[in-house]
Amino acid sequence: MTAVQAPLALEAIGVTKRFGSITANEDVDLQVEAGTVHALLGENGAGKSTLVNILFGLYHADEGEIRVAGKPVRMDSPRDAIAHRIGMVHQHFQLVPVLTVAENVVLGQEPTRGLGVLDLDAAAAEVTRLAERYGLDVDPRAVLEDLPVGTQQRVEILRSLYRQADVLILDEPTAVLTPQETDQLLGVLRGLAAEGVAVVFITHKLREVLAIADRVTVMRHGRVVGSTDPAETDEAGLAEMMVGRSVVLRVPKSAARPGDPVLSIDGLCVQDDRGRPAVDDLDLEVRSGEIFGIAGVEGNGQRELVEAITGLRDVLDGSIRVNGTELAGHRPREISELGVAHVPEDREKHGLIAAHSIADNLVLNRYHRPPFARRGVRQPAAIDDEARHLVERFDIRTASIDAPARSLSGGNKQKVIAAREFSHGAPLLVAAQPTRGIDVGSIEFVHRQLIEQRDRGVGVLLVSAELDEILSLSDRIGVIYRGRLVIVADAADLDRAHIGRLMLSGSDQPA
Repeated sequence: MTAVQAPLALEAIGVTKRFGSITANEDVDLQVEAGTVHALLGENGAGKSTLVNILFGLYHADEGEIRVAGKPVRMDSPRDAIAHRIGMVHQHFQLVPVLTVAENVVLGQEPTRGLGVLDLDAAAAEVTRLAERYGLDVDPRAVLEDLPVGTQQRVEILRSLYRQADVLILDEPTAVLTPQETDQLLGVLRGLAAEGVAVVFITHKLREVLAIADRVTVMRHGRVVGSTDPAETDEAGLAEMMVGRSVVLRVPKSAARPGDPVLSIDGLCVQDDRGRPAVDDLDLEVRSGEIFGIAGVEGNGQRELVEAITGLRDVLDGSIRVNGTELAGHRPREISELGVAHVPEDREKHGLIAAHSIADNLVLNRYHRPPFARRGVRQPAAIDDEARHLVERFDIRTASIDAPARSLSGGNKQKVIAAREFSHGAPLLVAAQPTRGIDVGSIEFVHRQLIEQRDRGVGVLLVSAELDEILSLSDRIGVIYRGRLVIVADAADLDRAHIGRLMLSGSDQPA
């Protein structure tokens, strides 16, 4: 008996979008059935976000057609999308922190009574009704900024449901969630699909796609390269569709052989940009020949910790020593020369000088020393020789070492930083979000390089929001919560659920 196809809730037909000379989407087709979860996969820069921004009216397609429930529509703004019952949950929430849950949900479509007076009781009652119907447990009268990230995301979803969305688009919805929050969200999305809502789910986490999707569409270089049923593929198959070649998703590594401590941190206290405690009396030790991974929900002091170690942020109290030498109070260049390599979280701001050549960026930490400079005079031939060597060794894809760094793709920019930081013999490597925003193939390369550094005897401090990355690479793991390490243990002794509980509440007990 032939299965009956569900009606199409949303279609993109031949959609093309250009930004100047760059074609972000080219002849893209997408069909999303009502009552299903449709995953949209692709590397960064593949065109996924451009496509969903067109579907939600944030961009207008240069060519092609959008259909809602089979009828052609024109999307000139998000107001049009909302009118056609399309909702979108952005990666960075569009909420007002000082308002309550109910106020955020009804904002723009507030219930009133009498002479147009806002009826907050009616708003709270409607939010409660929606939350109970769709299994989204929230307190309608709670102030948003007091809620954890996972709950704030539920508020975003409730806002779309309040506007009677038949199609819900989620852009990287699990990027900052704990494993438990992720599992809860996936359950909510399945429940929405069961109620007839069409869900478009953008993610780069293949495990989640296989767990929840009814259909998967993969984009590469702005085009759709295929669609498949999750039951007919696996993580390796999806990765190959995304990259165009086979990819090793979990890089093999031998057992670590750690030596003496390279990094020793005692009683470290650091403030955030608002002058509030971010790192609170933290102790940490990283040994040579090991990868020490720090897991945690973003915003628990990871960024401030890395910036304190690398000289980008002042130390309020405590000690940071590398091979016995105190780093607190030193500038970033001095810390680099004392033996600290740094792969920064923000490669554009702290990792590269976009207008400078690739060759110059490859020696940013050594340009003032021989053989790249003699008596203060730059030596172009030596710089070019080093650049050609590193471009070949680290497989940096560029037409010329004289091209500006801004001309590179995200993955190749990350390779430039890795080549520079991994090649000058530092005993300590601090890698912050080293694979953020790069494709699956480049992730494989960076992971291999991190393990190679460890095997050479380098102490590696790995800070990542990707729990799978922490689990696959780390020899020891520390979980950071509100600026403190609440546990330090061998990676073999921890699992996703255990780490997730610690990330969520700082407690080892189930919620």
